Formats: sequence, C-alpha cells, structure tokens
Amino acid sequence: MLNSFLDNKPLYYDKIDYTRMPRVYESVKEKLTLPKIIHLVGTNGKGTTGRFLASSLTSLGFNTGHYTSPHILNFNERIWMNGANVSDERLNLAHKELLTLLSHEDASALSYFEYTTLLAIYIYKDMDYVVLEAGLGGEFDATAVFPNILTLVTTIDMDHEAFLGKDITSIATTKLNAIQQRAILGVQHYKDVQSVANKLADEKNLQIFNYETLLDKCDKNNIEIIARNNNLAAYLIENLSLAVSALRVLHLDYNVQNFNKSKLYGRLTHLNENILLDVGHNTLAATSIYNCLKEFKYTLVYNSFKDKNYQEILSILKPIINDVEIIQIEDERAESMEVIRDTLKTLDIKCKNFSSINPDTKYLVFGSFSVAEAFLKVYRE
Repeated sequence: MLNSFLDNKPLYYDKIDYTRMPRVYESVKEKLTLPKIIHLVGTNGKGTTGRFLASSLTSLGFNTGHYTSPHILNFNERIWMNGANVSDERLNLAHKELLTLLSHEDASALSYFEYTTLLAIYIYKDMDYVVLEAGLGGEFDATAVFPNILTLVTTIDMDHEAFLGKDITSIATTKLNAIQQRAILGVQHYKDVQSVANKLADEKNLQIFNYETLLDKCDKNNIEIIARNNNLAAYLIENLSLAVSALRVLHLDYNVQNFNKSKLYGRLTHLNENILLDVGHNTLAATSIYNCLKEFKYTLVYNSFKDKNYQEILSILKPIINDVEIIQIEDERAESMEVIRDTLKTLDIKCKNFSSINPDTKYLVFGSFSVAEAFLKVYRE
C-alpha cells in the first residue's frame, strides 16, 4: 500500500517548493506527538554519525529512532527503531493512519522525501529520542520543520551546488541555518564553516560547540577502544567522536560496550575477503576512501550521476585503482556509460563493463547508493 503510494511521487525535482513542508506540518502538528529530536546536517558522515548515536542511546535503555536516507535495497532501512528496520506491517498501518490526518491535496502534493519524513515522525511518536538525518539540505530540508533539542553538523564540503550554492560559504550558511538552539560542529576542512557558525551564533544567540572541546581524556580513550574493537576507518572515528560529544551535551554517561552494534552497513563494509562496499559519492568521500586504502590496489566497480564531479573523484582514487568496471545503474540521473568510459580513457585508467564477480579479484564498490544496490543484486544472486 505504501509502496504504490510512493511510486506515484517523483524522487527528484529540478525545483523544490520550500513552503510546502512547513505549511503541511503546521496543519497537522497539533495531532503529532514529537520525541526529543537530534537533527543531523552536513555533507558527508550523517548516516554513520546518526547510527553511532542512535545505537548508543538504544544501548543505554532509551527507545530510539534513526531516520536516514536514501536506502540501499529496502525502503524500511530509512526508519530504524531500537536496532531494527521498521516492519512492513507498521509502515502500512502508519501510512493508513497518516492519510486520515492529511487532506487529500496535501498528501498528494508532498514529495517522496517530505512524505517519508512525516511518516517517520508519526511512527516515532513513542520514541524517547530520534536522530533525524537531513537529506541534501539544511534550513529548507523537510527534516528542519520539527523542533529539536540539538543539531549535529558533520563535515561540510562542496556537493549539490545546484540547490545549496556555488561556494562553501553559501553551502555552510544553508546548512547551518537549520540550527534552532544549540549545535556541535564535527570535523571541518574549511575555515569558512567556522566563520559562518560564529556569525550565526552572534546573530541568533545560538550555542555552537566544537566537538573536540567537549571530549575529555576518558572520552578520547574510549573512542580509541571503540574504534579498535570495531575496526573503524579514520573518517568513521571522526563521526564516532561527534556522536560521543552529543552524549556529553545531553549529559548521558556511556561505556565502550554501548557502541558494540553501531556500524552502519555500506560504509567501508567488507562483504567478504575480496569485496569492500562504500556508498560514498563525492570528492570528500573519495579522499577519505583513498586515505584509508592507499596501501592497496583494487578493481573499482563504479558509476556516477551527471551532477557529480566524477573526473575529480576518479583522479583521487586512481592511485589505488588497477582498473574500473562500469556497472549499469537504473536512474534517470545516471551519466551515460560512454561518457564514463571516455573520462577513464582521458585519465589513462583501463576499464570495461561490469558483468560478474571474480573470486580472485579485490573489488572496491563505490559511487552511490544506486551503485551499491546494483552490485548487491548481482552479489546476492
């Protein structure tokens, strides 16, 4: 029932009506019960930061939700509750009930992401905490309409320039304008991000912390132990540190065992000894992957959307690439395989079309959630 409803909604828009979600939320907010919301904005690392935090809160005994997007194989991945994805039964019941709260016009008008966000909030009505991950935006994102107790800001970098702005200052301003009361900044590579944060803190009387200032010696030792126990890559340790700093601001005590089940699938995930999977899709993600894997060489399974800087991404990854196998993805935003081949030829990287998995080849699957989905369909057959 929900699937057929969402199938009639486009996933992507060339232009977005930023007034729609606030207006619809205003019409139903008196009928919704909101948990304590922790809002996540940034360019990279939102998913893993959110799962680190949500898993630890669950382990500490709180009913906790984590709303993340997009999904890899199953829509239910987007709505995580106390360690498991939401069931089909709960999804469809909540969908049926939510439609009784919305006018037909509003239900029809909401975008795929807007409706999904509202549905998640409705499902999370009995939660103590919900970690609510923004989509590509900040102040105008569908997730930004709900009152929250804390905003976490992961690394901000260049991405989705058509919607967010052509430079870091514009992108940072759009994302940081989502802060309602207080926020924690994670690792940032641009000084402009801190400058924008300082300006907004002064103008709006916001509390904005740097994550490092919240971590004491004991926290740093715990983070090292958690990272070692879970074999975390360097960039994942940065996201873990941001999650731990959130527990500090929330005045919640924790121990290393609270993070034992906190890794998010698809982030440098070992499918087996010869296959690594990562859903990164921009230059920042490529740099992080390179820094983690620079001692090795892989066959890269890859494809890209037209709006991504795939030439720069492939240039960053070239030192760890033996060759590239271009995988077909079913998405209207996908770049043509011919253009990808021409780009690889320009970079002097050998390539061919992906067809099957060789057990004697070391693979790195990287490019987007769509690449991961296409590969996993072959891998699981």
